[in-house]
Amino acid sequence: MLFRFSLYGFLKNQQYYEPFLILAFLEKGLSFFLIGLLIAFREVLVNVMEVPSGAVADLYGRRRCMVLSMSAYVVSFGLFGYSTRLWQLFVAMALFAVGEAFRTGTHKAMILDWLGRQGQLDEKTRFYGTTRAWAKVGSAVSVLIAAGVVFFTGRYSIIFYMTIVPYVFGILNFLGYPKYLDGDRSTDVTLGRLARHLWQTLRQAGRDRHLRQLMGETVCFDGVYAAIKDYLQPVLKQAAVALPILVALGNEKRAALLVGGVYFMLHLLSSAASLQSHRLVRRFGTEERGARSLWCADLLLFAFLCVGMCLGWHPLVIVGFMALATVQNLWRPIQIGRVGGRSDPASSATVLSIESQLKSGFVAVAAPVLGFLVDRMGQLSWTDADLRFLPVGVLGVAAALIVLIATRPLPESERTVPTNGSE
Repeated sequence: MLFRFSLYGFLKNQQYYEPFLILAFLEKGLSFFLIGLLIAFREVLVNVMEVPSGAVADLYGRRRCMVLSMSAYVVSFGLFGYSTRLWQLFVAMALFAVGEAFRTGTHKAMILDWLGRQGQLDEKTRFYGTTRAWAKVGSAVSVLIAAGVVFFTGRYSIIFYMTIVPYVFGILNFLGYPKYLDGDRSTDVTLGRLARHLWQTLRQAGRDRHLRQLMGETVCFDGVYAAIKDYLQPVLKQAAVALPILVALGNEKRAALLVGGVYFMLHLLSSAASLQSHRLVRRFGTEERGARSLWCADLLLFAFLCVGMCLGWHPLVIVGFMALATVQNLWRPIQIGRVGGRSDPASSATVLSIESQLKSGFVAVAAPVLGFLVDRMGQLSWTDADLRFLPVGVLGVAAALIVLIATRPLPESERTVPTNGSE
């Protein structure tokens, strides 16, 4: 099953549009504020559907929900490639949100279920790290393919159509999952039972102060990163335009080369980081100490990013974004293990969906605000254009400071350091 879980991540991350998403929207004539509104619209819909989708997965069948998710993605990619008007992009984003809502939390819950049945829950951090690493390898491969297509065609829209193919193979992969990973679904599920299941899980998360803190940390770490990560793309395009080499190729082709190269390295680093997340836990002794160390690194890197933006040093800003991606991929497997270790296995998909919902809610607010601030900063007469992206760094510094000052490491709910045989 490790192969199938990893294959899912590899195929799911064949997102050829990802390194060019903001550039594709800019090509369609959108401002940063409108791009932020599109992202906020997606996150609001994900927010609305997130917890119910987790409950549906727990009760109706997790494999079925994953097939629905992949199918919604396929239709959305076709619409993204075809769309020329803003309302069409909103329809495409709505379908994309359906795919996100029915995916997040559900597949992680399937992995937790399988590990529990195999008696290997102690290895959850290593297992998540391995599957996430293969997902990042998939991202690295997709970047090379996408950069090559943009370089030779000079168009961004075609990469949306290309993304449909691996997602169809992803649906076929799910058909090979064991049926028991659908969970303990019932043939007499009613709306009343669904509501009770959802309410009980919400009460569990709300009453457990440790879970509340973990949810807050997810918002401040993953939510902030999700809101700012794509701003690397316009920074890279600015850097490509400023390069005194390959000027005969034109701005778009130079941008494709630089974006492709940087994102390829970024995803390889992210893959390596995910593989090493369980080693970080071993080094610090517990998941809690490992998470705290990553919060300190997050604060330093966002401060580093602010310095680079103030000085207008493109290489410094690019390195800062890459380092943040690496730290985020060390963090996520550890955080999943922390949340999963404090959740009822029967409700794990719902709990993980609540976590993802809170992150989506934050991004829905932060994305248009950041887009507005970036547009406004870009209209001012700065000595260097990189200052327009300064709000991105300031947001990260503020979030890290809040967590480091306001929270304390949680007590360990269970042994989290892998045994000698889990390498």
